[in-house]
Amino acid sequence: MIGKGSGRTGRSAWAGIAAAALPLYLTMIAASAGALVDTALLGNHATAALAAFAVTVAVFSPATATVAGALRGVMPFVAPRKDDPDRLLPVVHSGMWLAVIVGGLGAAAVAAVPLIGRVTEVPRPTLDALGIFPYLLAASVLAIAVTSAATSVLVALGRSTSVMRAGLLGTGASATLSVVLVGGPGPLPSLGLTGAGIAMLASSLITAVANQLALHRCTALSGRSLRPGRPDLRQVWKVGAVGIPLAGTVLVKFAVLGVLTFAAARIGTDSAAVHSVGISLVNLIFTAAVAIGQATIPLISEYAEERDTARIRRGIRAGTWLALAVVGFIGTAVIVCSAWVVPLFTSDPEVRPQITELLPWVLAVVVTDAAQAVVGFGLIGLKRTVPSFVTTAICYGVLAAVAAPLATAGGLTALWAALALTNSLQTAGKAYAFHRHSAYRPPAPRYAVELPRVGKRKTR
Repeated sequence: MIGKGSGRTGRSAWAGIAAAALPLYLTMIAASAGALVDTALLGNHATAALAAFAVTVAVFSPATATVAGALRGVMPFVAPRKDDPDRLLPVVHSGMWLAVIVGGLGAAAVAAVPLIGRVTEVPRPTLDALGIFPYLLAASVLAIAVTSAATSVLVALGRSTSVMRAGLLGTGASATLSVVLVGGPGPLPSLGLTGAGIAMLASSLITAVANQLALHRCTALSGRSLRPGRPDLRQVWKVGAVGIPLAGTVLVKFAVLGVLTFAAARIGTDSAAVHSVGISLVNLIFTAAVAIGQATIPLISEYAEERDTARIRRGIRAGTWLALAVVGFIGTAVIVCSAWVVPLFTSDPEVRPQITELLPWVLAVVVTDAAQAVVGFGLIGLKRTVPSFVTTAICYGVLAAVAAPLATAGGLTALWAALALTNSLQTAGKAYAFHRHSAYRPPAPRYAVELPRVGKRKTR
């Protein structure tokens, strides 16, 4: 168990966090690669299908990110109970009920894509190409919600490798089915966008089943039913009170990043393309910080249960420095290898130099984003997620308000400098909140004053 015993050092915290984070990181990278397969296949199939895919994913991605964020609130309740099955099982059941609730809301949003498209005046050929794709992805959201609940429990129990195996199995199935159903090799017919939806749904279901099987194999849950049964509304509310602010934080971030994209598009077509590549690189590198942040939650929650302020702060410092080292290394490698990296995103000779010039700002943004993220995950371990939401809402709200005039006055450089500054302010705000909420007072001595003994005389 990470962190037990007074002899644990900062170096062992680094090692424990890294060991838990690596399988999660590999899972996320594989999922990103699997998504690229669908994009490439649909792009070669039909432009209308690719456009319909992009419209649906524009709702699907924030919906699934919000669901996953909400269900991370399960983790700080699991880690301190992993040696007590009687207290652990109700948390697992409540996590499943929370998955049904937030997953249902996310699925409804994705199923409404055709309606959203009509309201936002998406071109008719794109809407016609949607078919049943949004409904297949709506079902995927429900499966992903169940997966996220199980993932949170498994990571908190120290079973990150099981999560990786389930994720790689689902990604492999998605890539294989996409090639068969979308590409239609040989005599096989191409199902286009519907085939991509079937592949994504199958992948989500396979990952969900694999995670559930992994839960059944956990020693702490051995021989116990994982069926959620009747909901314990009080317990569901306690878990949701930690997870829902995380969902709000994710929604705010997605919304404001969308505002930045529109601000960049107002500058010009080239700027929009450069900004899009920059955001893609940030998201790819930032994945490492998310994996490391998730791995810190069980550590912090166990120390919080023991009210050990020193080890709580030492743990979050270890996670933060590890995240900064990893994303800093990857970001620097991208800059050094820019001559090979940039051509992967565009063949336009006028756009390539602009992307290269933006790369130092990409590094600044991803490093500051990693710092604020890990501290935010630390607040999850303390079950104090409202400060994260408030800090993100204020900082990103100001950024959204000034994005358009900044882009007009200073171009992409000003926009990305403002994004890096916003992340730095978020880091400061969340660090203050973490320091404040991790300051546990030591327990008072049983007797503050020794009382005189009645009926006894002092003798010299």
